[in-house]
Amino acid sequence: MILQRLFRFSSVIRSAVSVHLRRNVGVTAVVFNKELDPIQKLFVDKIREYRSKRQASGGPVDTGPEYQQDLEKELFKLKQMYGKADMNTFPSFAFEDPKFEAVEKPQS
Repeated sequence: MILQRLFRFSSVIRSAVSVHLRRNVGVTAVVFNKELDPIQKLFVDKIREYRSKRQASGGPVDTGPEYQQDLEKELFKLKQMYGKADMNTFPSFAFEDPKFEAVEKPQS
């Protein structure tokens, strides 16, 4: 009886360990593979190229003068609608705690 329980317990442990090892080997195989597949490599190269273009231009990439005109026009509309605030910065808010008055409770 004890021997049967021991064999059942060992088979449960063995299956749990094998599942755990299969999952870890599947994950670590990707991590240890230093080369990317060709599509991943193209994607990463395009992201790096875009980042370098954006850093060089200091703004949006591959935009013409019509983009700048449209941006100025929209900013002008916003300034007319919402006031003369700077539309390129986030507004700062100052919240004050309300002052409560102490009201004595009437005794009955």
